[in-house]
Amino acid sequence: MYSNKHIWSISYPILLSLLAQNIINVTDTAFLGHVSEVVLGASAMGGLFYVCIYTIAFGFSVGSQIVIARRNGEQQYRDVGPVMIQGCIFLLALAILFFGLTKTFGGNIMRVIVSSDAIYDATMQFINWRMFGFFFSFASAMFRAFYIGITRTKVLTINAIVMALTNVVLDYLLIFGKFGFPEMGIKGAAIASVIAEAGSILFFLIYTFLTVDLKKYGLNKLYTFDATLLIRILGISCFTMLQYFLSMSTFFVFFMVVERLGQRELAIANIVRSIYVLLYIPVSALATTANSLVSNTIGAGKAQHVMALVKKIARMDFLVMAGLAGLIALFPSIVLSVYTKDASLISSCIPSVHVICAAMLIASIGNVAFNSISGTGNTRAALMLESGTLVFYVAYLLVIGIGLRPPVEICFTTEIVYYTLLLIGSYAYLKKANWQNKKV
Repeated sequence: MYSNKHIWSISYPILLSLLAQNIINVTDTAFLGHVSEVVLGASAMGGLFYVCIYTIAFGFSVGSQIVIARRNGEQQYRDVGPVMIQGCIFLLALAILFFGLTKTFGGNIMRVIVSSDAIYDATMQFINWRMFGFFFSFASAMFRAFYIGITRTKVLTINAIVMALTNVVLDYLLIFGKFGFPEMGIKGAAIASVIAEAGSILFFLIYTFLTVDLKKYGLNKLYTFDATLLIRILGISCFTMLQYFLSMSTFFVFFMVVERLGQRELAIANIVRSIYVLLYIPVSALATTANSLVSNTIGAGKAQHVMALVKKIARMDFLVMAGLAGLIALFPSIVLSVYTKDASLISSCIPSVHVICAAMLIASIGNVAFNSISGTGNTRAALMLESGTLVFYVAYLLVIGIGLRPPVEICFTTEIVYYTLLLIGSYAYLKKANWQNKKV
């Protein structure tokens, strides 16, 4: 049974890496918030478009991580490398595919989603540069899966700090045109993000070559394409790929609805989403830890300890979130002032901040339980649960957002509905379903 100290030793590097990685989104929003509401809204739409595609690759890496963690728990270390290498080959091919599709159809898709001409033009300026990041972020997702799967997560912190610092500096230089650099606005934000992701993958390559026992993990030889192994990985990953894409695409629907409420409403939603992302980091870190440790525990033949492990991680997550969300709920103006100096915009954002703070308390428990389902290897069940929950999410959003055209904070109550249903479904599955002997 893992101790609190061991759980935290795995979780906090993931947390720090997620914090640093999300500084890309936060700094883009913070800097662009001082340019105009149009580019602020456009960065939200363009950023969500990018993330929706990225989550497909991330879903594949999560499925691969489950397999890697299971082999690590079984001490079949030499079987880890082939999973890693086949995953990298597959995701690079996927990056080429999505780059081509975005280049060809991205404008048509955004024209359907965005109603404002000004926001559409700025969004396309962002996407036309941002899509080059597919090649780097897709590959980085597999390195993340490898290090989390073998529970060697401290490197993620170092990597993410490198990426975050690169992005912050380049954002400042390229958005505002400082120190002789051209003033590029929203295009500068996109270029800075791509360069930061390129730096991330370069760091992973150098670090892995210098510090990892390549022979132990079967990484000391280049494998040819192995269709059989890839199909086995996809047997787990295809469900997490679809699950993550559906989850993020419905958030895209949220912004599509809010964009139709008005330019100010979209700006509010983008600022609050950035705070939402920061609050979600500890939730995601501990949920990711639950996924890996559940898989390792089952691989070690100790499935009877899984429920106690899940409850322990969920309790830790809730306590962390209660402290963090409580502080932000008490002092929202201080946090919001990072994004804008407009007093009326800050005032308009505060009710939505309170709503997402409440939602994150439920998410802290629900996400640990939900990711534990994937950790058992039953990603099909996780997809079915997520899909059912998202049906209610979208239905609620459309009725509230389009039918009633309410304030933005009412639209954000969809997150409370989503996480409540996810928690109930996940708990019921872990208590009632037969997952203990699932083969991976």
